[in-house]
Amino acid sequence: MIKTDVIIVGAGPVGLFAVHQLGIKGLEAIVIDNLDKAGGQCIELYPDKPIYDIPAVPECTGEELTKRLLEQIKPFKTKLFLNERVDEVKKENDKWVVKTNNNNEFVAPNIMIAGGVGSFEPRKLPLKEAEKLEGKSIFYAVKDKEKFKNKKIAIFGGGDSALDWALELSKFSQITLIHRRNEFRGAQHTLSEIKKLEKDGKISVKTPCQIDSIDNSENLKSITIKFDDGKTEKIQTDLVLGFFGLIMKLGPIAEWGLNMNKKTIEVNPENFETNKKGIFAAGDICSYPGKLKLILSGFHEVALASVECFKRAKPNEKYRFEFTTSSKTIQDRLGKK
Repeated sequence: MIKTDVIIVGAGPVGLFAVHQLGIKGLEAIVIDNLDKAGGQCIELYPDKPIYDIPAVPECTGEELTKRLLEQIKPFKTKLFLNERVDEVKKENDKWVVKTNNNNEFVAPNIMIAGGVGSFEPRKLPLKEAEKLEGKSIFYAVKDKEKFKNKKIAIFGGGDSALDWALELSKFSQITLIHRRNEFRGAQHTLSEIKKLEKDGKISVKTPCQIDSIDNSENLKSITIKFDDGKTEKIQTDLVLGFFGLIMKLGPIAEWGLNMNKKTIEVNPENFETNKKGIFAAGDICSYPGKLKLILSGFHEVALASVECFKRAKPNEKYRFEFTTSSKTIQDRLGKK
C-alpha cells in the first residue's frame, strides 16, 4: 500500500498543474491515468492543434503544453501510474483507499479527480474471439517494444499512432499496415516514409479493408481481412495492434456515490470539494454555477482545492498563503536558490 497526501486521478493539464500547486504547499501526490502517457485530451485528441488561451503563452500545441507542465513539476519527483485505471474507492476512517486494475493500492486523506470528460479507453476489434487473445497477441497500445521484436505484426489504423508504430516496429519486425480507407490521416512526413518502406518491401499496406475473422486457436497464427469489393485475404501474423481511436467513458467514477449532473460532478466552488469529504473535482469533469470548460479554469480550480487538501493532510499545521516570488520555502521546494 502506497501512502501519500493526495491521489490525483487524471494526468491531463489540470492534473499535472495540481501536482505543482500541491507541491509548493509541501504535499506529496501520485497521479493515476488510464492512458499510456501524460497529457489527457491535449495529447490524445489535439496534440498538434494550437491552443491560444493559456496566460502568457500566445500559442502552443497540446503536446507543448504537456511538456512544459511536466518540466514544471520535475522538482517534486511525482510518480505517475500510467496505463492504470481506478477500479475501487473506499473510506477507511478519515482516509481514502484507492485500488487499481493493476492491483496497486493507495491511501490518502484526499482524492483529486481531474479526469477531463472521463477516462479514455481504446476502441477494440469488433470480434468476440478477439477478447480471449487481448493482452496475449492482440494489443491496443505498445508498452514494451521488446515483445514486438522479430514478429509478424498486423497494425490496424489510419492515424498517427498506427503510422508511427508501423515505422518504429518495421526496424525489427515484418509489418502489415491495414486501414479501412485508402487515405491515411497521419503526418505527411510519416506517410512518405511508409511509402518508401512499402516500395522497398519492408512494409505491406492493405486498403481499403477491415478485419473479417481471426483464427480460433489459442495462439494467433493468422487473420482474414475483407476488402470493400468483397474479396478476402488471409494474412499470417503473430500479433495484432489496433489503433482505432479512443472512447471517452466516465467509468467507475460514476459509482463512487458523488453528486452527478449530466456526466459531470457537482462541487462546492469555494474549494471544489464534492459531496464526499476529501474528494475534489477540477477541470471539465466538475460543474458549478458559471462553470467554463477552459484549461485555465481548471488551473484555478486545483489552486483552490489544493488549499483544502493541505488542511486535511496536515490538520495540525496552519495554512499560510505565500507568494512564490517572495517565499524562500516555496523556492527551496522548486529547487531555486
